[in-house]
Amino acid sequence: MAGIDLIVSSICNNAACDVPYNDTYKVPDVVQFSEPNYKNLMKEINGKTLKVGTYNNTPLSGSFRENGSIVGLGVAFIVMDILSERFNFTYEIVEPKKNYELGGKTPEDSLIGLLNSSKIDMAAALIPTLLAYREKVSFSIDLDEGVWVMMLKRPKESAAGSGLLAPFNSFVWYLVLAAVLTFAPCITFFTRLRNKMIADDEGVLPLKPSFWFVYSAFLKQGTSLSPEANTTRVLFVTWWLFMILLSAFYTANLTAFLTLSKFTLAIEYPRDLYSKNYRWISAAGSSVEYTVKTEGEDLYYLSTMVANGRAKFLTVRNDLGFLDSVKRGAVLVKEQTVVDHLMYNDYISKKDVEESDRCTYVLAPNAFMKKQRAFAYPMGSQLKSLFDPTLTQIFQSGILEFLKRKDLPSTKICPLDLQSKDRKLRNSDLIMTYMVMGVGSGIAVAIFAAEIVFKRYISVKIHKDKKTKKTSRQSKKSRDYDDTRPPPYDSLFGKNSKFNVEDTRKKMINGREYYVFEMGSGGQRLIPVRAPSSFLYRSDK
Repeated sequence: MAGIDLIVSSICNNAACDVPYNDTYKVPDVVQFSEPNYKNLMKEINGKTLKVGTYNNTPLSGSFRENGSIVGLGVAFIVMDILSERFNFTYEIVEPKKNYELGGKTPEDSLIGLLNSSKIDMAAALIPTLLAYREKVSFSIDLDEGVWVMMLKRPKESAAGSGLLAPFNSFVWYLVLAAVLTFAPCITFFTRLRNKMIADDEGVLPLKPSFWFVYSAFLKQGTSLSPEANTTRVLFVTWWLFMILLSAFYTANLTAFLTLSKFTLAIEYPRDLYSKNYRWISAAGSSVEYTVKTEGEDLYYLSTMVANGRAKFLTVRNDLGFLDSVKRGAVLVKEQTVVDHLMYNDYISKKDVEESDRCTYVLAPNAFMKKQRAFAYPMGSQLKSLFDPTLTQIFQSGILEFLKRKDLPSTKICPLDLQSKDRKLRNSDLIMTYMVMGVGSGIAVAIFAAEIVFKRYISVKIHKDKKTKKTSRQSKKSRDYDDTRPPPYDSLFGKNSKFNVEDTRKKMINGREYYVFEMGSGGQRLIPVRAPSSFLYRSDK
């Protein structure tokens, strides 16, 4: 026990507190027990062998077999060794049939079941002091606050987005799109309203030119429109100023996003698991399962994910069994101390891997839940009265916090921001540019195909229909033609003239010369003779 002596002595500094298991130990004043009663409890346990239950939750508690016997390990059994030295007892370890805190078909399946059935004298494990547990067992003083975290595979992309859309969130992009779609109708509306109320040379700006102005200004291009009215000019300047400011913010944020390695996770709070329908796992028979499935608990809304199969509670003897599911995209919910050791052991196992690829996993920035934890005894056990004073001093000395992190580095393990000094652009950062090119080319091809169909088929058909209507109108006019009117000059002087000018006599009427044609009906028709200069513009072709 020399190592334990060194731990206790170094933390207490031989002066700040008494060594909790030395011969000079005195019961603190806060403990409501008489000195003779306490000494009687010490004599009663002296030399006895206790049955101590535990379950595998490395590095907090666990066990392994050695020479046919079960040996305890972890923080809980370092504390048990302190108690064993202090009160001169030995213990044998009993494991539940299943690695459960609570649950199973028989009492032997879980640690709480073994205590409730008095099959063990105490549980050497940091068990959450939940209400359902308190109804079945008695707890020691609170030894620490357990923090349950969410561990997931480190994503390649930031949750804020990638490429050209990253600088703004979705809400901002929707507002920009709404501005682009609505400002052109606003320009047309105000110019039309002004034109009705003020009579001047400023006309109405149609919707199509307005859209092209908004679109060209959005891409920082010029326009051929030159409004003269002050109202229209102010509208144009307003849109230009809006685009200048929007472009400035967008450019700055895009530069920051592409050059910095910091990114955010899609999962930050427990509710994100529910709202984004993420798959998540935890240990079967654990406090997480009880909390989620118990109506009235803060996390009860996650029980719907258990019902639809998006959340599962797995039975594993070793926490490494969870990693396969995490690699496939599931989120692991477990105690932070356990998760920190999992991440650190995974990190140091990748010695031949580049530094940037060694951090496979990452923690969500906020906790899943927090609960007080303690040792547990059967209801009415006298061991609580005997051990609590010593456990109080162990807790106050900070030994537990030291032991939980003694095998971990002082720095944060695989933080969210890896603090890379440089960041090269990846192909995924430019994927949006490829999409813009592809979509733009696709739209151009679609418009080209539409133009071919319209020009070759629809437009030709429309032209034929118009020509047919025109011919029918002309034929109708010919049928309804009034022969009292003079015929066209082409019919007189053209190549296929139906009148013989040479055989026609002329007559002067009111100082103007006319041709006199004899009609088949017996009447005459007078046709004015054109000036000689008009024959210069005749075309016989």
